[in-house]
Amino acid sequence: MSARTVSSGEQLSLSLAPERRVFQVSELNCAVQSLFASEFQSIWIIGEISSCRAAPSGHYYFSLKDDRSQLKCVLFKSTARLIRFKPQDGLAVLARGSLEVYEARGEYQLIVELLQPKGAGALQLAFEQLKKKLGEEGLFDPSRKRQLPRLPIRIGIVTSPSGAVIQDMLRVLERRFRGLHIRLYPALVQGDGALEQLCAGLRFFSSRSWAQVVILARGGGSLEDLWTFNEEALARAIASSSVPVISAVGHETDFTISDFVA
Repeated sequence: MSARTVSSGEQLSLSLAPERRVFQVSELNCAVQSLFASEFQSIWIIGEISSCRAAPSGHYYFSLKDDRSQLKCVLFKSTARLIRFKPQDGLAVLARGSLEVYEARGEYQLIVELLQPKGAGALQLAFEQLKKKLGEEGLFDPSRKRQLPRLPIRIGIVTSPSGAVIQDMLRVLERRFRGLHIRLYPALVQGDGALEQLCAGLRFFSSRSWAQVVILARGGGSLEDLWTFNEEALARAIASSSVPVISAVGHETDFTISDFVA
C-alpha cells in the first residue's frame, strides 16, 4: 500500500471549497416566508376554482388551477362578507392576494384579498346564484304564495317617504279607487340600513292583522342601485310574511329577486 503526499496546490483547493450551509426546517420555512412577504404581496392570479369548501367558521378554502398546476387559497370570513357572489367549483376568477407559508407544515397558500368572476360581473353572478338557490327551495312556486284579495281596502306600503315613488303611488291609488286606507312604513331603499329597514317594515305589517296587502316599492335604477331587493334576507322576509306582498320595484325592464318571491 502506497501513500501519497498532498501537494500545496491541492491543500489550497480544499481550503477554498465553500462551506455547506445547513438549515433547520423551521429556519428554512421562515426564510421562505420572508421571501414571500417581500416579493409576492398583492399579486393577481387567474385560475379556476376547485375543491371549494365553506367552513363553519365562514372561511372558504379552495384551489386555483390551470391545465398544469394548482395553488391552495384561503378566503377569510371578513373578506368573504365583502364579496357579492359565492365561490364555487368550476368558476373562473381573478384573485388578488398575498402568498404566505404555513410554517408548521411547510405549505404555502394564497391569502385572498379580492375575488372577481371572469366574464359575468359579480353582482350578476350573485343574482343568478341566489335565484337558483331560492328556486330550488321552492320560494318562487305559485302554490306557496298567498292569494291577493280581489279589492283590498287596507294597504300597507314599505318605501322611502321622500321619494317620487310614494307620491306617484298615492296619486294613482286615489284616482282609481275610493275609500282606501293606506299606511306607510318609512324605509331606506338603498345603501346602509336599507335591508334592515325594509325587512322591519314587512315584519311590522305581518305581525298585525290590519293590512290586507303590502306593497314593497322603489323607483328604477342600475343593478347596483336595486341590489337591496336582491338580498336573501329580504327574499325570506317576503316569503315568511303572513300578508300578501306585491313587489313594485324598478321599471318594467328591471327584475329583482323580490319580484320572483312576492
